[in-house]
Amino acid sequence: MTINRRKFLTGTGALGAGAAFATVNPDFLFNSAYAQEGKSIVFLSAENITGNWDPTAHTTLSQKNVEGFVMGFLTRTPMRIDNPDEVIYELATSIKLLDPNTLEIKLRDDVKFHDGKPFKAEDVKATFEYGSQPDRPAQWYPGPTETLTITTPDDYTVIVDTTKGGYPAHLFIFLASYLPMMSATDIAAGPSGPLSQRLNGTGPFKFVEQKGNDTVLAAYEDYFLGAPKIPGISFNFVGDSTTRMLSLLNGQASIVERLEPEQVATLESNESIAISSVVSVENKYLWFRCSKPPFNDPRVRKAAAHAIDRSVLVEILGSAGHASKNYVSPVKFGYIDLDNYPEYDPDACQALLAEAGFPNGQGLPELEYITSVGFYPKTKEYGEVLTAMLQEQGFPVTLSVLEIAAWNERLYDRPGGGPGHMVDCGWSTGSPEPDLVLRTHFHSSSKRICGIEDAELDATLDKERSAPTLEERKTILQTETMPMIADKVPALSLFTSVMIHAMSKDLEGLFIYPDGSMDASKATFA
Repeated sequence: MTINRRKFLTGTGALGAGAAFATVNPDFLFNSAYAQEGKSIVFLSAENITGNWDPTAHTTLSQKNVEGFVMGFLTRTPMRIDNPDEVIYELATSIKLLDPNTLEIKLRDDVKFHDGKPFKAEDVKATFEYGSQPDRPAQWYPGPTETLTITTPDDYTVIVDTTKGGYPAHLFIFLASYLPMMSATDIAAGPSGPLSQRLNGTGPFKFVEQKGNDTVLAAYEDYFLGAPKIPGISFNFVGDSTTRMLSLLNGQASIVERLEPEQVATLESNESIAISSVVSVENKYLWFRCSKPPFNDPRVRKAAAHAIDRSVLVEILGSAGHASKNYVSPVKFGYIDLDNYPEYDPDACQALLAEAGFPNGQGLPELEYITSVGFYPKTKEYGEVLTAMLQEQGFPVTLSVLEIAAWNERLYDRPGGGPGHMVDCGWSTGSPEPDLVLRTHFHSSSKRICGIEDAELDATLDKERSAPTLEERKTILQTETMPMIADKVPALSLFTSVMIHAMSKDLEGLFIYPDGSMDASKATFA
């Protein structure tokens, strides 16, 4: 099978209809040296930066967005709702499946990293091997390093052999659209070296510096597709959505993200502002702490799911929410509306509670539901409604609304059970690969938020991963794996997010991917 800028999947699916107040320093945004010879993009992010720039060391969306400007990728997948299967080559010129366990990747020969090192096959090999190590928080790959054999017959050819891992090489076709290619030299220096201190990519913009929550990028004049027309980008964390909107209106910002629905309605009437809305790769989830009582019992988890009317939550979200019935976004490979997805059903909720030994919720411990403000739209508003729905069915729930940094600290599961009992969090990956959600969260070897350990889930996730063809894999996903996850309910996907950006109307040529990352290589100010 050869893939060459064409459709390579056949997707099916049905679609359904405060952080602390922050200000932007205009002196920094407009008087910096990088902005003196033209108008630069000023992007206001809704999420803070972790401080570690190693692309494998975090799952922070804001830094993934910065990586989209700076790093290079073998291929890109726009994953538009009207054309979800499109693939565009970037650093690769071809990807060919030689046999079920062997993939051949051919590379461009005219690319350099920002530090001057030529991009070669050794960099792809090092990136694959480093990122597949089990201690990497952002584990992108279908198996650990010892299951891969990666060879480089020449400087511009990479052979991926998955025979030892027992899974097919076609998984790397999906992953190729998500992996930022790192320099083999940087990787050899270790995770505490240059990788953690700055980004060194092959993309259209270079990493210049980070000042607190302000990240400065400059145009890379030797970019292999031609130097960008925009001289630079200032990527700034502003946790308050009102501040982001006002900064756009008064000219301090070029583009802002994660607007509240009522803010979109306000800006739509402004002739100087353009709105971009994209059905995203991100689903929003209510994650159950399966690692501790009472949500270690699937009957209690399913009872909670039946207590929640998701249509009300989508109504609260307005333009920021898209109804869906699966654990992955409708633009992901294998999506279908699941027939057994838990729906609002108070009678089923009560029957399950009684079966689990908690009739009408009696005997349940006090439960904490953790959510955030400032990043995701309407989390507090729909969190309060969701809490009331659970309380109505006898769940003694208290809602904890935290600023982004505090919420981040309490997000992940821990030995003995993570903080709280339920956590609101989205998960966004820039690839059509469903396992970047499903395996990442629901396989015992790769626990993140819910902490589930379930041998049956492990078996079906291993089975779909190991299918010899994409069509067989899709069948297993849709008829076995996804329905089993819906039955065991380690989390409840509430809706699919709609990525909403507002920007100055004179900013043209900016492409926004469904994960929120952007291609500004052809952007201009009219």
